[in-house]
Amino acid sequence: MAQSAVSTVLGTVGSLAVQETTFLCAVNLEVGLLKDELMRLKAYLKDVDSKWRSGNARVAVLVSQIRDAAYEAQNIIEAADHMAKRNRLKKGFMGAISRYARLPTDLVALRKIGVEIQHVRRKLNEIFASAEKLNINLDNNVLVEDESPQDDGPIHQNSEDDVVMVGFEDEHEEIVDKLVDNDYLLSVVSIVAMGGAGKTTLARKVYTSSRVKEHFDTLAWVTVSQKFKGVDLLKDIMKQITGHKDESVDQMKEYEVGKNIMKQITGHKDESVDQMKEYEVGKKINEFLSQKRYLVVLDDVWETDTWEKLNRTIKVFPDETNSSRVLLTTRKEDVANHVQMPTHVHHLKKLDEEKSWDLFSSKALPPYKRYAIRDVDEFEKLGRKLAKKCDGLPLALGVLGGYLSKNLNAQIWSDILSDWPATKDGQMMSVILARSYKDLPNHHLRSCLLYFAAFPEDYEIHVPHLIELWIAESFIPDTPNHTLEETARSYVIELAQRSLVQVVDRSTTHGWIDRIRIHDILHDWCIQEARQDVFLDTSNKTVDQAGASSSSSDNLISYRFSFQTSSYQILPATPNVRSLLGFKLSSVSLPKLRFLRVLCIEDSTLKDFSSVIGRCIHLRLLRLRYCEGVALPSSIGKLLYLQTIDLRGTILESVVPNSLWDIPTLRHVYLRNCFFSPPPPARSVRLQPKELQSFALLLDPVGTDFRCHDMMIFLGQLNQLTTFCLFMHPNIPAEVLNIFANMPHLVDISLGQFDVLDKLPAEFPQSVRSLFLSADVIKQDPMPILEKLPCLVVLRLWGYKGQTMCCSSQGFPRLQELLLGSFSTEVWRMEEGAMPKLSHLTLQSCKKISKLPVGLLHLPSLDHLELAFMTQISEDDITLNELRRKGCEICGAR
Repeated sequence: MAQSAVSTVLGTVGSLAVQETTFLCAVNLEVGLLKDELMRLKAYLKDVDSKWRSGNARVAVLVSQIRDAAYEAQNIIEAADHMAKRNRLKKGFMGAISRYARLPTDLVALRKIGVEIQHVRRKLNEIFASAEKLNINLDNNVLVEDESPQDDGPIHQNSEDDVVMVGFEDEHEEIVDKLVDNDYLLSVVSIVAMGGAGKTTLARKVYTSSRVKEHFDTLAWVTVSQKFKGVDLLKDIMKQITGHKDESVDQMKEYEVGKNIMKQITGHKDESVDQMKEYEVGKKINEFLSQKRYLVVLDDVWETDTWEKLNRTIKVFPDETNSSRVLLTTRKEDVANHVQMPTHVHHLKKLDEEKSWDLFSSKALPPYKRYAIRDVDEFEKLGRKLAKKCDGLPLALGVLGGYLSKNLNAQIWSDILSDWPATKDGQMMSVILARSYKDLPNHHLRSCLLYFAAFPEDYEIHVPHLIELWIAESFIPDTPNHTLEETARSYVIELAQRSLVQVVDRSTTHGWIDRIRIHDILHDWCIQEARQDVFLDTSNKTVDQAGASSSSSDNLISYRFSFQTSSYQILPATPNVRSLLGFKLSSVSLPKLRFLRVLCIEDSTLKDFSSVIGRCIHLRLLRLRYCEGVALPSSIGKLLYLQTIDLRGTILESVVPNSLWDIPTLRHVYLRNCFFSPPPPARSVRLQPKELQSFALLLDPVGTDFRCHDMMIFLGQLNQLTTFCLFMHPNIPAEVLNIFANMPHLVDISLGQFDVLDKLPAEFPQSVRSLFLSADVIKQDPMPILEKLPCLVVLRLWGYKGQTMCCSSQGFPRLQELLLGSFSTEVWRMEEGAMPKLSHLTLQSCKKISKLPVGLLHLPSLDHLELAFMTQISEDDITLNELRRKGCEICGAR
C-alpha cells in the first residue's frame, strides 16, 4: 500500500520534469536524468509495498527513503519552475528591467538547484542499491498502467449507487407507527444494533418518510459521534428547527422568503446563532419547540451521559403533551435505556439469509450487469454462500458486493469463499475493506479513499469541495477527453458503486452525486491505514507545542495532518508538511511551511496568516471557511500554482489584492463579504487565469468601489466559466446581464440583488442548467425568454411584478425544479405541454395568485408542491385538491 502514497508523487514529478526541461537550460541534463531515475523507481514500488506489508523492517526504512526523495525532487523542480513562471509574468519595459535586475540572483538559484538535484540523485542511487540487496523485483507493467491513463469513454452513474434499504420494511413500519401514535407524552424511540447493522440507514428512511413529515411540525437531525460538544449539537438543532436567519442577510428586501436558498448558494453561515452561549441556545430551542410537535433525531449516540450534556443548562426538549418524539440510534443498550422518559427500544436484527442475498445481489449483480454474465446461476450459487458469510451485516454485504461487482469472475468468487474460514469473526470487516481497497484499479483511487481519514467522523462531505482537494493533492491524473473534475467525479461514482461511500444527496441540476459520507467503521479503517502507510495523520487532541503529532509511531513523519475538534491548536512546524486541514479549531497559529500544497481550515481564528501565506509558493488550494483574522496580502500573487481559493463564510479584513489575478492556474474562486475592486482595464487586458471555471463573489455594502465599466471588462475575459455567482448589496448594476454573450460554457448562474429590470436579456447561454435571479422589480414576463433555454433544469426567480404570466406549450423542455418568489402575478396561464419534466414546484409570497392554475394538472411529472406564505390559497382550491388526489405531495407553512 506504500505504492498508493508514493506513486502519485512520482508520477507528478515525472510529468513535471518532462514539461520543465525547456525552462532549466542551466540544469537541463540533471533534470532529465532525475526524471529517468524517478520513473525507474516507480517500477520497484509494487514489490516494495508487498514486502513492507509482510513486516520487513528494512523495507520500511526503504519506503520512508523513497517517499522523502520523491517529495524532495518535486519541491526542487517546482521551485525552479516557479522562478521561470514568475519571470514570464514580468512583461513590458519595466518587466525586462526587473528580470535583468534579478538575473544574478536567478543564476545563483539555478546553480543551487543543480546541486540539490545531484543530492537527490545520490539518494536515489543509494535506494537502488538497497533495493538490490533486499531482492526487490522490478515490475515494468506499473509504468504502462500509471503513465498512460486510458479514456474509458463517457462517465456513467446510476441512482442505484445510492444507499438502498433492503430487509427492514417491517422495522420501518413499526418505528414509524411508534413515532406517530396517539401517545401524547414526549417519548424516545431507540434503535439499537452493532456497527454496520444499518441503524442510520433505517433511521434516515424513517426521517424522510411522508407519514413522518406530515405528522410533525418541525424536524431536526444531528449526528452525535464519539467526540462531540453539547453546545455545537444544540446550535445545529436550532438552525434546523427555526431556519434561523442572520441579520446581514435579513436586511435584503427581496430575500424575505428566500434567504435559505441564498445562504446555500453563497455559503452564508448563521453567525448570530454561533455567537450564542449554551444556555441561550437551549432556551431558544425550548421556547420554539414548546409551540410545535417535533421530532429530533440523535444519530450515533455513544455515551449514557449524552442526554445530560444536552440538557445541563436548561431542559431543551419540552413535553407539551402533543406527541413529540426523539429518535435515537446507538450501539449500546445502556445508552438506549438511560434516558429518563418513556422509551421504546427497538433491537435491530441482522438480515436473514434471504434478505442478505437481496442486498448482496443488488450490489454484486445489479440488473445492468446481469446481461453480460453467461452463467448467472453459478454466480448466484457462490453469491448466496458469500452473502451468508457476512452474518447479516448490511455494511459487509454492501462492500463485499461492490467489490465482487468489479470482479465478475467465478474463480475469484470461489477463491474468496475458500479463504473465508481462515478469517476470524472480529476481523471480517477489516479483511473485506482491505480486499476492496487493494482491488481499486489504480493508486490514484486508493489515495482518494484514504483521504477520507482527513475528515471528522460522520462528516457530510460536499463532493465539489472534495474534488478540489483531490486535484490539489495531485491524486487525479490527466485523462484523454476528460477534465480533471470529470475524472474525479468518475472516482466518486466508482467508490459509490463499491459501497465505500454512502450517497446522501444528488444535484438536481446535473444528476451528479453532490453529498456523501462514509460509515464510521470504514472511517476508522481509513485512519488506521493512512497512519500505517504514513499517508496522513489525524489529531483530536490539543497540541501544546509545535511539531507534536498524534501518530502512534513517533519515528514516522507524515506529510499530511488533519486536526479535528480541538479547543486550542498550535499547528506543527514540521518543515516538510504538504497538507494541513483543520475543523472547528478555536485558534490556529500557522507556522512557516515552505512546501505546503493544501491549507483547509474551518471555524477558526487565524494568527499571522498574511505574513505566512505569501511564502507558500507550492500552494494549490486555500480554503478558509468561517474563519476570522484573514487578510489577503499582495504577496498572494506569488502563489503561481494556486488552483482554488475558497473564502466563503470568511469576512476579509482587507481589499482583495489585484495580484490575485496574476495567478495563471486559478480554476475556482469563491469570495464572500469582501471589499473588491475589479482590476483596472490596463491590468485586465493581461488577466492570467484564462482557465477559471468557477467565480463566486458576495460584496459587502460598505467601502466597495465597484466601478461597473471595469467590472464588465474584467468579467468579459472569463470566457471559460461554467459557474458564475454574484451577489451585491444594495443592488447589482443591470449591465452585468450583458456579459453572458461572452460566456458560452456557463452552466450555473446565480445573481442578486437587482433593482429594476425592464426585461431579461435574450443572450443567456444555451448551456445554462441552473439559474437563480432576484430583483426588486422585473417588469416584463420573463417566461418567453427563459422557456427557450433547452438545458434549463433548475429555475429560482424573484421579483416579477407583471399581472400576467404565460408558460407556453413545449416551453421548458427539461425543467425539473421551479421556485417563484414575490411575484405579483394575478393571471398565470400554463399551456398543456409546458414543463413536461417538472417534479418540484415552490411558490413563495406570490400574494396575488389566489388560485392555482388549472394547467398544473397537465404536468405529468409533478410530485411535490410547496406553498410558503401563500395564505390566500384556500384548502378548497380545486387544483390543489386534484393534485393531492393524484398523489402530489403538498407541504409548506401558509
